[in-house]
Amino acid sequence: MKKILLFLALTLPLLVVSQNLDSLYQEAKKIKNDSTKLFKYNAIAFKSIFSNPDNAIKIINEGKAIAKEKNENYGLTILTNTQGIYYDVTGKSDSAKVYFKKALKLSQDFGFEDVAARCVNNLGMANWNSGDFQTALNYFFESLKMDDAKGNRKSSASSLNNIGLIYQEMGLNEKALEYHDRALKIRREFNMKNAQIASYNNIGINLKEINRLDEAEEAYEKGVALAKAENNLLEYYRLLENLANVYNLQDKSDLALKTYLEIINRPKTEGSDKTLFSVYNNITDLYNGRNEPKKAMIYIKKALELLKQYPSLENSVSDFYLNSAETNFRLQNYNIARSQKKLYVQLKDSIFSNEMAKSMADFEVKYETEKKERQILEQRAKIAENEVVIQKRNYQIYGALALALILAILGYLFYNQQRLKNQQLEKENQLRDALVKIETQNKLQEQRLRISRDLHDNIGAQLTFIISSIDNLKYGFNIDDKKLNSKLETISSFASSTIRELRDTIWAMNKDRISFEDLQIRISNFIDKANLSDADIAFSFTVDNSVDTSKSFTSVEGMNIYRVIQEAINNSLKYAKASEIRVEFFEENSNLKLEISDNGNGFDVEKTTEGNGLNNMKKRAEEINANLTIKSAPANGTQISLTINKKS
Repeated sequence: MKKILLFLALTLPLLVVSQNLDSLYQEAKKIKNDSTKLFKYNAIAFKSIFSNPDNAIKIINEGKAIAKEKNENYGLTILTNTQGIYYDVTGKSDSAKVYFKKALKLSQDFGFEDVAARCVNNLGMANWNSGDFQTALNYFFESLKMDDAKGNRKSSASSLNNIGLIYQEMGLNEKALEYHDRALKIRREFNMKNAQIASYNNIGINLKEINRLDEAEEAYEKGVALAKAENNLLEYYRLLENLANVYNLQDKSDLALKTYLEIINRPKTEGSDKTLFSVYNNITDLYNGRNEPKKAMIYIKKALELLKQYPSLENSVSDFYLNSAETNFRLQNYNIARSQKKLYVQLKDSIFSNEMAKSMADFEVKYETEKKERQILEQRAKIAENEVVIQKRNYQIYGALALALILAILGYLFYNQQRLKNQQLEKENQLRDALVKIETQNKLQEQRLRISRDLHDNIGAQLTFIISSIDNLKYGFNIDDKKLNSKLETISSFASSTIRELRDTIWAMNKDRISFEDLQIRISNFIDKANLSDADIAFSFTVDNSVDTSKSFTSVEGMNIYRVIQEAINNSLKYAKASEIRVEFFEENSNLKLEISDNGNGFDVEKTTEGNGLNNMKKRAEEINANLTIKSAPANGTQISLTINKKS
């Protein structure tokens, strides 16, 4: 829904709001000026996409036919762009990209710069919708460059906002904030009130994710005030709910409850009650925190009524079952509580399984493709054998027809035939080698697929069961023993950590090659999480310009590099008492070099007995033929260097 709303902000403004679209369409057909008629057609088609898609595509096709007949190139270009939006909104991403590219080419051929910028932006949106974040970013940056080149500062706010949203979805919240702040500055400059409201919401979301709650509260409150002044009720209540969530996190439960109740008492509009599910869930959580389960139960019942009316809501708020389980435990409804907890675990496991299923499906498609390639090679081998048989028969016919020339050309024929046989044998050997290689690869892929499934279905499910069982113990029994509580927390934390390690392993196993960019994103996410665990440490992660970022690694290489970084950072967090931890990639003597360093306590390398952590890092380096060196001294920090041979 968020991305569809973005299209509304990025594409041409609607010419019609309150009038009936059908009557407007009939009026547009009577317009004699062709360019005006096509402009009206485009506006009506655009709005129809969101209310009557079938009618929208009919109007688009009719308008394009008129544009081609009347040689109206501008009308043809904007209608082609709108056709791309139609396909993107209706979920046909590949078709959307095709029509956006067609519209871009038309706009470039005829010099329609305003439409070209729109097409580039829409291509970014289409790739975003299909999950290709990197390609989407490229298009948004290209759109930003086009706006800067034309000096169109006002239009650049949309591109900056979209870049921020991509980084937001990638979990790079600090980077997202940078672009949302730039977009907000421009929107203030040009007094774009509704766009400012969206910026305040995006800024608040990212500040909340990095636990800067006071700043998030300030951003949401500014957005709420502006939305109220502009009578933008949709954004007003959306921001109000986000603000209430922040109040709750700040332990301002009375203020949070007051805000939630204002949302519940909003004027009823079509479909507005559907949005109350998350509010009911949040109020339930709030009352649980205040140990008022009877009041929480009131809102659980309201939420369950909504679930009956809108069953699809169940997939969007899985935490509702966890909150409901807690409430029932507090009310001593243990059987209901256990069933609610079971539903929560099943829903969480289903989400994880769906993610894995997509990965497995990609694996199976690749396996089937290689299987077909092997069949093609076998067919080519048979064709080659048939060609040899045909050649032999031709030689016999030539011999029968030219008896007089047999003695003269016999030597030549024998030599030529032998040469062809040798070539054929060489081809057959090459084909056999290729078939053996493919067979080996298929077996390896089958093993990897089986192992990945076993890891997920067995170990992952068992670990989840352990966590669930510990939670049940904690909720079901009043345990006063602090040591026992601490032990249970340790086991739960260890199981959660093991699940994360397991997902990292499955991530590597499901890839033949790991790109440098993929590894870089993985490392950034880990460093962001490490930073959240200790805000007093300044983390930095840099990749020198000398590094070839098009480089890729095998799954073993990528995973071992990632594990070395994890181990080094964890050691610094546990023992170094550092205020700064740096991770750097750079080229040295044509080799890729990785350095993890801190300014902590350090240690005497010669006197210190190597523990499992250092030994594990050395073994991982040996596995990928890399060199690991450790430099440290008391009070001088620690530097761990991993040199990866360029040929590896």
